Amino acid sequence: MEEIERGRGDLTLRRIRENWTSWRGRAVEPLVREALARLLPDANLPAAPVIGGYWTRTNDVEIDIVGADRGPIAKELLFVGSVKWLENSPFDRHDLAALHRHRAALTSDPVPVVAASRSGTDCTGLDAAYGPAELLAAWSA
Repeated sequence: MEEIERGRGDLTLRRIRENWTSWRGRAVEPLVREALARLLPDANLPAAPVIGGYWTRTNDVEIDIVGADRGPIAKELLFVGSVKWLENSPFDRHDLAALHRHRAALTSDPVPVVAASRSGTDCTGLDAAYGPAELLAAWSA
């Protein structure tokens, strides 16, 4: 019986290690949204009465950050964004291109685009970008 339990533990540990990046990203997304709700408005983005996310049932469109005038169905989108919480990879032009594609699937309006990244940004074209220091400051104000 002990070997079976150890085997299950090994399998669980392997799954955690294999999927850690994805799980970590999913876990931090609500914290990023709450931090933005506390921080905004700022010089780059307006305050948003609701900050949530958007995805289709098939996940072919997934937007981690959606600032809107109301929920659950917005009349006006104020900004959209992506969370990339990777240890060694900044938010880059590929991430920005994906965000633009997903924004276009949601709205034809040129709403501002924002990135929240653990490792900074490596592209131009964002309306705003937030890293760990800026997001943590939301709770010290």
